[in-house]
Amino acid sequence: MIKVMHIKKKFYDKKHGDFYAVNDANFQVEKGEIFGLLGPNGAGKTTLLRIIATIMQQTTGQIIVNGYDTREQPEEVRKSIGFLSGNTKLYKKLTPVETMKFFGKCYGIPKNIMEKRIEDIVVNLQMEDFKDRIIEKLSTGQVQKTSIARCMIHDPEIYILDEPTLGLDILTSRTIVDFIKNKKGEGKTIIFSTHYMEEADSLCDRIALIHKGKIIETGRLESLKEKTGQTNIRDIFLTYIDRGGRLYELPKD
Repeated sequence: MIKVMHIKKKFYDKKHGDFYAVNDANFQVEKGEIFGLLGPNGAGKTTLLRIIATIMQQTTGQIIVNGYDTREQPEEVRKSIGFLSGNTKLYKKLTPVETMKFFGKCYGIPKNIMEKRIEDIVVNLQMEDFKDRIIEKLSTGQVQKTSIARCMIHDPEIYILDEPTLGLDILTSRTIVDFIKNKKGEGKTIIFSTHYMEEADSLCDRIALIHKGKIIETGRLESLKEKTGQTNIRDIFLTYIDRGGRLYELPKD
């Protein structure tokens, strides 16, 4: 479903010169899988997800999403995905319902289908109380739900979610987690990033640990527990860092 092959992204700044925000990333996400991209702030998670979502282009390497090359066929890739980023801006004078209608028209969704989807999304994301309120009057959690609703309107096969619960209260976070679980139940593919490592424990089928732009390990949680002798994701990650990535040489599951 998603193949990331030898992806590098080089940037330049005056202080450090050339540097790689993503450095030779390789992994594959299977259809119907929840795949977690885990690492601290500044690890390269957002840059990598933006490249997968065709928001920016890689310096080298190739990515295939749903059979399409992100560099050669970006429009086809975008039809297959719903992309959520903390930097995605919404039109402040529109309501959530108006926002969904706007994006639904962009995707060419027939009116009768779009109206039924909007009704279902409002119920699933518990948006009844604010669906007709303009976005600039909404709370952070309500805006996040609206952003997710925008991603859902064209019923994509793949969801790419960058820190979907960042800064949210516990009730709103639970709604987002339930949304991810429900989409997996529908057979959708989800790749999401987080630095809340415990959040991935109950959600992910597999995880990739990323640090300083490098994927230092990929696998199922149980396999990583066995390799490191640790019982939770936070300690697994720290073990790989403390051992200087030596466990990266071990066979993958």
